[in-house]
Amino acid sequence: MVTRRDVASIVGLGAMAAATLASPAVAQTAADPNESTFARIRRTKKMRIGAVGGGAPYYMKDLASGQWKGFYIDIAKGLADDMEAELEITETTWGNSVLDLQSNKIDIFFGLNPTPKRALVVDFSVPVFNNAFGILCKKDFKPKSWAELNSPDIKIAVDQGSSHDQVVSRLTPKAQISRLKTADDATAALQTGRVDAQCLITMLSLTVLKKNPSLGQFVLPTPIFATTSNAGFRRENDKTFRDYVNTWIDFNKGLGFIRNAIITNMELVGVTEADIPPGVSL
Repeated sequence: MVTRRDVASIVGLGAMAAATLASPAVAQTAADPNESTFARIRRTKKMRIGAVGGGAPYYMKDLASGQWKGFYIDIAKGLADDMEAELEITETTWGNSVLDLQSNKIDIFFGLNPTPKRALVVDFSVPVFNNAFGILCKKDFKPKSWAELNSPDIKIAVDQGSSHDQVVSRLTPKAQISRLKTADDATAALQTGRVDAQCLITMLSLTVLKKNPSLGQFVLPTPIFATTSNAGFRRENDKTFRDYVNTWIDFNKGLGFIRNAIITNMELVGVTEADIPPGVSL
């Protein structure tokens, strides 16, 4: 004899089976909880990146329309197109980008300077372009070296958790370091006279000065601390996505696509290749 409980069990099992058949994405997730980033992008046709508001010419957000521009937006769109994926953009900061990678909010972040501290927790691509750490200084202050900046009398602003923060912590430990939330906050501290200088990567420094020439002057302290701008990835066992991006970067550097994207977006903010100081090259 079939009881009401038996009928309920049969109906319940049928509903579960139907739901599973109607939702293949759920079934795949359950069957493969360790799906790699590369496999997920190919399956969902979506690639997630982080972008920094106010990070021109890397990233520029139109506050009225919400649209993003910048050379890393153009580069990321090119990568997504070649992967047959739609680009999804999440706003972040230079200091939070590594955390966003670790927490799986984004798949890739363009614009990370590879440092030993970051390399403990994320992976890096091959270099996208070359850069160097510089200093924005108030008008009456023009240090020539990092040694001159390494003094208890000098106040330096940085965006907390960024590569700028790591550089001044290492090279100018005796200075008074103000660690602020964003690079814009650090620039505001310099503009209002609360600090003597701001550590900022060369490309960003030139852009800030073009927007506000009265801010001060740009100095490339000696010895020149050269670095590269790379993409960062969440660390995972499957390195297919990282390897693909490395191949893509090298190929598109050879084609001139990456250089053209950088130069074009620099010109949008009034910076030309001639403005790049000696000792730094793309």
